[in-house]
Amino acid sequence: MKTFLDWSAYKDAGMGDAYADIPKTGGNFAKAVAVCINSRQCEADGRQVMCPSYRVTGNTHFSTGGRVRLLKAALNSDLAAAALADPELAEAMDLCVGCKGCKRECEANVDMPLIKAEYLAQRAARDGLSLRSRLFAHTPRWLHRAPWLGKLVGWRNRSALLSTLSQRFLGLSAERNLPEPATTPFLAPEPPTMEPADLPEVVLWVDTFSRHFEPEIPTAAVEVLQAAGYRILIAKPAAELADTARPLCCGRTYLAQGMVEQARAEAFRLVDSLLPHVKAGRVVIGLEASCVLGLRDDAQTLGLGENAALVGKSVLLLEEFLARESTAKRLHLPLQALPPGETLIHGHCHQKAVGAMKAMRRVLKLIPGHDFSIIEAGCCGMAGTFGIEAEHADMASAMAEQALLPALRAKPAARVVANGFSCRHQMRAHGDTRAQHLVLLLQAALPDTTRSTNP
Repeated sequence: MKTFLDWSAYKDAGMGDAYADIPKTGGNFAKAVAVCINSRQCEADGRQVMCPSYRVTGNTHFSTGGRVRLLKAALNSDLAAAALADPELAEAMDLCVGCKGCKRECEANVDMPLIKAEYLAQRAARDGLSLRSRLFAHTPRWLHRAPWLGKLVGWRNRSALLSTLSQRFLGLSAERNLPEPATTPFLAPEPPTMEPADLPEVVLWVDTFSRHFEPEIPTAAVEVLQAAGYRILIAKPAAELADTARPLCCGRTYLAQGMVEQARAEAFRLVDSLLPHVKAGRVVIGLEASCVLGLRDDAQTLGLGENAALVGKSVLLLEEFLARESTAKRLHLPLQALPPGETLIHGHCHQKAVGAMKAMRRVLKLIPGHDFSIIEAGCCGMAGTFGIEAEHADMASAMAEQALLPALRAKPAARVVANGFSCRHQMRAHGDTRAQHLVLLLQAALPDTTRSTNP
């Protein structure tokens, strides 16, 4: 079996264990599947992220262990390639939303989203890709090269006819709006002239979605970091790359559709561009948890070598950086109290997967007199494009209704912070427009005298 991702990290998994039950086909990929010890922790009740589709349906095929059992059966088949196309397995893998809850909550740290990426690559090689998959995968490219498509998205959202046609021909739910790109994407400000300070130099990596859909988020990040005294550079493509005009991207949109070669090319551009900053001792900061986790974790399976590992270890989420600086007593951010009222916090699944919610708590406590609480909820259900796909929209809503949406309805006057782009879109899709990124809350707490005039 030819695999598309690098599974060498699992080469010793199960070795010497007579009970490991490693499938006969798939090599190290099969070992990655077989790390599951069948404890059924993924099917237990409690405050878990994993597995959202199992928690909604109760169907054990949709738990992490259930998917492992189906995958093992396929990889043990005499005709493994054909067995991977089994409809029952296809449904189970289709309903994995890539939350990474299993990577954190499973005793054996089964990485089902990465296993799904390999499964999708196998399926793409066998069956090809749909137009919808290609459209979603190439989002970073068309946002850059064909910005006029943003107007088409707006027309589609406001036209019942176009929404119906998009469902019929592309499988996009007519009941869900698509995210609309901003009229003007984020424009990197000129680096300010600042006196050298005894503070780390910061490189802000602006992801595709922040750049094109909510440019006010990276703009606020620049303002907040500058208010704290940090000198900021904006990550740009390395000069030696062929396409220096196109912004950097982690490649997640490609990996999510099984397009591994394209994901590898994007990750290489990113690693190659960030490496000089890392070697110079600068701190690289990202704003979107799925992108940062993609670089730290999934990109390590794309065969990019030691450079990818070095860069992956050196990238922090904004909240992780601020929390670290606060702990080190280097953070001097002049925050003021917000208007009276509570703030509800919804954590993105990938924030939870990397343990970043502790950092969120520490940063939120920096705001004087701040009353906040974290919503005890699993996946919001949007999960990238899952929640806008016609065949998945109802299940995505059911995931949101398990805890998130009831918590929002219970406190209609509260502020809402959600750092995940897809999480915010899911809330808006269900009529709640309050959600904002943490950095916008911090920006609102800055005194007016510290405000910059960045675009």
